Amino acid sequence: MTRPLRIGLVGYGFMGRAHSNAYRQVNRFFDLGIEPVLKAACGRSEGKVRAFAENWGWESVETDWRSLVERDDIDAIDICTPNRFHRDIAIAAARAGKMVLCEKPLAMNGAEAREMTEAIERAGVPNLVWFNYRRVPAIALAKQVAEEGRLGTVFHYRAQYLQDWTISPDLPMGGATLWRLDAEEAGAGVSGDLVSHSVDTALWLNGPIESVVGMTEVFVKERAIQDDPGRRKAITIDDACQFMCRFANGSLGLFESTRYARGRKNYNTLEMNGADGSVYFDLEDPHRLEFYDHGDAAHLQGWRSIHVTGFEHPYMKSWWVPGTTIGYEHTFTNTLADFLKGLETGQPASPTFRDALQTQLVLDAVLESAESGNWAEVAGSA
Repeated sequence: MTRPLRIGLVGYGFMGRAHSNAYRQVNRFFDLGIEPVLKAACGRSEGKVRAFAENWGWESVETDWRSLVERDDIDAIDICTPNRFHRDIAIAAARAGKMVLCEKPLAMNGAEAREMTEAIERAGVPNLVWFNYRRVPAIALAKQVAEEGRLGTVFHYRAQYLQDWTISPDLPMGGATLWRLDAEEAGAGVSGDLVSHSVDTALWLNGPIESVVGMTEVFVKERAIQDDPGRRKAITIDDACQFMCRFANGSLGLFESTRYARGRKNYNTLEMNGADGSVYFDLEDPHRLEFYDHGDAAHLQGWRSIHVTGFEHPYMKSWWVPGTTIGYEHTFTNTLADFLKGLETGQPASPTFRDALQTQLVLDAVLESAESGNWAEVAGSA
């Protein structure tokens, strides 16, 4: 017999769809004592949110997130809105005693993220930030390889996250679909959208980042406003972001992210190089982890490609038979399964708001360095 967890979802865009799918699928594939109930979806357009709710099976709709937070029949609030709404919704939900799940990045900046984290921890409510790439089985396997000591002392960590969808100067900004280009809605550009993923994964795999030096660039300086095409607005978010860093374990890091890499659609890679081995991952080939083991016999040394679909691999025993693959949407289901299991066991799933705060502080330091042209220390999350 499962215990219901009544969900209130705020936002019905790309992430609203991804999360709704996870809520509907998780108990079909994972043996859990808690089952999500799609209680209410919330959005500013009643017609659109009602159509979304009917499609995904949400029981009711709201057009004001405050009304959703105040409902007695809601246990958890899931935030899938543009970034500028995260703070107010999360703090109000925590004060109302609701569990809070929030899309990434956690906030517009580190100050907001700290305020949210403190509110969540004062309320003592379970919380999660949806950095879903931790739940790609191949990345989870890289974590296992590192924890087993197969890499030895780590010297280098490098990551790229490359896309190409904003190259055209004719692309407008703002509105329901292009708010990520508006600093008032997003807070930052690729640093908040893409680099946040890369940093979260790096912190998980390789530990804290202590200092950074970075640079950013805005390639298209102004764009038409999507909902008012006769007007143009200056672009102040970063189109591209690169930085070097030092990790607390002594290793060096190199990160690059852009939406101006023609031909790259969602090229998200990472590589760790250690004294005894290396791992490499590419999200566009998500079911494979490349592994180099220096301990192999000399005449057999070389990169091996591990097909991460076996029952012995992270998460895969809950899905299909070995040799068959899972996709992007499954990373959200895996994330939700870990959150629900954490509620059962009392061992919170990560990343929590506290974990995501540390990612936000790294991003703040990168933008500070880009502005000053100097190295910047990463503030502590305590």
